[in-house]
Amino acid sequence: MARYRYKYNPEQLKYEKVPFTWKDYFLVSAKWLSIVALVSFGSIFIFNRYFESPKMREQKSELVFLDQQLNQMQSDLLNMDQVVTEIAERDDDVYRNIFGAEPFPKHLRQPGIGGTDRERDLRGFDHSGDVIETKRRISQIQRKLVAQSKSFEELFELARTKEEMLSSIPAIQPVRNEDLARMASGFGYRIHPIYKVPKFHAGMDFTASTGTEIFATGDGVIERVERRKTGYGLNVIIRHGYGYKTLYGHMSQIKVREGQRVKRGDVIGLVGNTGTSVGPHLHYEVIKDGAKVNPAHYYFNDLTPEQFEIMLELSSSANQSFD
Repeated sequence: MARYRYKYNPEQLKYEKVPFTWKDYFLVSAKWLSIVALVSFGSIFIFNRYFESPKMREQKSELVFLDQQLNQMQSDLLNMDQVVTEIAERDDDVYRNIFGAEPFPKHLRQPGIGGTDRERDLRGFDHSGDVIETKRRISQIQRKLVAQSKSFEELFELARTKEEMLSSIPAIQPVRNEDLARMASGFGYRIHPIYKVPKFHAGMDFTASTGTEIFATGDGVIERVERRKTGYGLNVIIRHGYGYKTLYGHMSQIKVREGQRVKRGDVIGLVGNTGTSVGPHLHYEVIKDGAKVNPAHYYFNDLTPEQFEIMLELSSSANQSFD
């Protein structure tokens, strides 16, 4: 920087040399520092505004990636919630109807979350709303899944019980079709073979040769083994559970004992002519909740529709019973 500056003197009409003072040095320095500072700050602003550092580019790319993942998670959670809702609807409208069960309680499917503000630590950030909503959806689906799991546990138990029930219901004929001579008499009022008067016949008579095998028509326990000279003669009662019992009368031989557990299809005795009977046959009864019902409605396991129709026609004819 020059040590002097020139100033015009109008009286002498010439320029005079004037030395710089410390104030002049300060002002000049301040001016240049201001220019440098302005240029520097302007450069930094322009760089920050229009240019990115590698670190900033990496962070920005990561934020874009995380934002995309958050959006994808929200979409996936929405789909999961729809699937869980559909499962719950099928559970109530289909699965439980099959087993005759009441729908799973709604208040158990939608349990609330009590307590303090669980999202307090998530607030105050740019993506707080999205993160809080995502966490709420996750919690909702978790509660639904826990409830559905409990519902399925009940259904599994119902299915297990239903399987036992289906095995216990008397669902086959006690005498094979090929062993039958004919269907002698069905359920209802029939002519008594001895007294020759109409009398209610509380079962079905299957005529077959003496010694023909008699089968348990459902799983159960032998409740009674009785040997009489009159009435049902040699007879057996099976307790199947679920309100069902079956009676097998006029046997020539009994092959089970009281308390014995039997399966559907097990041989429990042989056809005979014992007790009050006028010919070899099996008198068969189905008892539901203490009342004798028509056995013809329980042969759905081993008869074709055509055979079932023929059996119904034969058993409903007003003929004479064998006992």
